[in-house]
Amino acid sequence: MEDRRKKAVALRYDEKRDKAPVVVAKGKGELAQKIIELADKNDVPIVEDRELTEALLRVEVFEEIPPVLYEAIARVLVFISQHRPRSS
Repeated sequence: MEDRRKKAVALRYDEKRDKAPVVVAKGKGELAQKIIELADKNDVPIVEDRELTEALLRVEVFEEIPPVLYEAIARVLVFISQHRPRSS
């Protein structure tokens, strides 16, 4: 039976300190909802991708994403950069 609870993963990517994006939070149900609410409250972009979320849920917190996910995460980063308001 498929788990239908809400799921969320938060990533950090600091080009100066990280070799690859790092999972900084992940959860299901109420925890996922709190992650989403915090992101929204802090103007952190939210991208919905069920397959990618499932893959990222298998990565430990504070662990870099595996190379197999680089391309998918790169697409997310490009999407975010194209849709983020420009600073004046």
